[in-house]
Amino acid sequence: MKNKMSIIGVPMDLGQSRRGVDMGPSAMRYAGAIEKLQELQIDTYDLGDIPINRPDQNKIENESNLKNLKQVSEGNQKLAEMVDLEIDKGHFPLILGGDHSIAIGSLAGISKHYENLGVIWYDAHGDLNSSETSPSGNIHGMPLAASLGIGNEELTNLYGYAPKIKPENIVIVGARSLDPGEKELIREKGIKVFTMHEIDQMGMSKVMQETIDYLKERTDGIHLSLDLDGLDPSEAPGVGTPVLGGMTYRESHLAMEMLAEADILTSAEFVEVNPILDDKNKTATVAVGLMGSLFGEKLK
Repeated sequence: MKNKMSIIGVPMDLGQSRRGVDMGPSAMRYAGAIEKLQELQIDTYDLGDIPINRPDQNKIENESNLKNLKQVSEGNQKLAEMVDLEIDKGHFPLILGGDHSIAIGSLAGISKHYENLGVIWYDAHGDLNSSETSPSGNIHGMPLAASLGIGNEELTNLYGYAPKIKPENIVIVGARSLDPGEKELIREKGIKVFTMHEIDQMGMSKVMQETIDYLKERTDGIHLSLDLDGLDPSEAPGVGTPVLGGMTYRESHLAMEMLAEADILTSAEFVEVNPILDDKNKTATVAVGLMGSLFGEKLK
């Protein structure tokens, strides 16, 4: 599948409250994402960006405490349809965000092709909130919960089925900011999490090897959802919710290189690049470098 790759941009900034992340797909293209993949001899089809409707500022929507629920759902529905079609063609979907709410659509389109889809959630956050537990109402903090079937029905039932994934098929890597409701859900569902404490203690090599071994045993496809705020803000400053003490540039390259060698991924997304908050497009450039490692770029 990786010989033919479909790039789908999702300029979504409605899952959170800081403007600018809708320019993430453009920033990654500008940083050379397409050229990088072509250098690696991958047939690359850039399908452009999915149109995202803006909310009507004159109309107050009181359907829930979830911000921009209607527009986030509509955008994710379009994404799910497009991803589904590309997998049908035998293409590897690479999705460029946009805020992390787009993972709801990614997983909805991908999961129907697998019995047991595995997910590597490379992120500072668990994104396991629902309308009941979210302190903010921002949907970018809910995609993993929604994909497990937890939360508002418009999100959990997106693309006509639920759940998309099983808790035992998830590995969260790099967590260091979890809300109380998320910690409780992780314990209750037995979700495998490698926090920064474990990465510091075990080393990234062991963490990734355990992640690969764990998911290989139980899944028939694996999706990587990489939030750039998984990296330390000194390495990736252009993100909406930076958290100190994250993964280094080198650790992240090692993680991607190990995934490339294991050859287990069937889809991937890179999200939360916000060029307005960035320093000379540094974060988008880091994202493209990680894509290179993930898809087989080697030093020798």
